[in-house]
Amino acid sequence: MRAPPLTPLAAAVLHVPAPERALAIGCGEGDAVLFLAREFPSARVRGVDSSAASIRAATERVGLDPEGRVAFKAGAARRLPYPNGFFDLAVGACHQLDLAEAARVLRPGGHLIVAPGRPPGLRGRLAFALLRRRLLARGFSPLLPPDAEERNFLVARLAGSDRAAASI
Repeated sequence: MRAPPLTPLAAAVLHVPAPERALAIGCGEGDAVLFLAREFPSARVRGVDSSAASIRAATERVGLDPEGRVAFKAGAARRLPYPNGFFDLAVGACHQLDLAEAARVLRPGGHLIVAPGRPPGLRGRLAFALLRRRLLARGFSPLLPPDAEERNFLVARLAGSDRAAASI
């Protein structure tokens, strides 16, 4: 699996409050996890990927982490190895996400960043339209950007708390 592109992720994190716990779904060798750990220095950041080889490579990149801020687990997007409501932020690409599972591990009011990886254009607009429908069906409110297909990312908030929306 391929990790979400970092350029859209870098733009998207500007639109979410700092999380306590963040998850990169389909993290590959850990680029998104390491980026999130740098952007949110007080957050605990986890990465999950179905490839054991990618998880080993990601773990080797982190090295010694005495604070335990960054960790990786092998697991599938359809069965994330974390408890309900554990994360404030989840990140992934469309093809790596199971929206029901992402909603399960997010706290009410938690944010989801989706970087579909499709270039702008007709296919990108169609992919975003479908994604918005799927998000609404799973209890997410797409927040931004209105021109998401041009920016190649989408930020959504899981229903259940107005506190998170007020901080954006």
